[in-house]
Amino acid sequence: MREFEILTSVESAYEFIGRHRLSFLYITMTGCSVCHALQPQVQKLLTKYPDIQLGTINAQEVPAVAGSFSVFTAPVLLLYVEEKEYIREARIVHLDLLDEKIRKIYDLATG
Repeated sequence: MREFEILTSVESAYEFIGRHRLSFLYITMTGCSVCHALQPQVQKLLTKYPDIQLGTINAQEVPAVAGSFSVFTAPVLLLYVEEKEYIREARIVHLDLLDEKIRKIYDLATG
């Protein structure tokens, strides 16, 4: 299974998004049970989309991420296509609906 690239600053998060045509950012927090339970499920789901690059950043370790990405809770899942945000999901995520949204965008972007 593909691993998430660990990002350690807001700058590295923006650089990650700019470096990849399709990028997925998973914003987490230390001690967040939902974050830790959801991440492996999201990681497994994203194996269906090999062109999407995976990155994660901890908002507790990098507090500036909250302001930079307008994050008020965790986890937050963001999908970018050519540096534009196309999907934003937060806290309680329905994986079937997320999969459907990603599939539509992925097919258009890679079609």
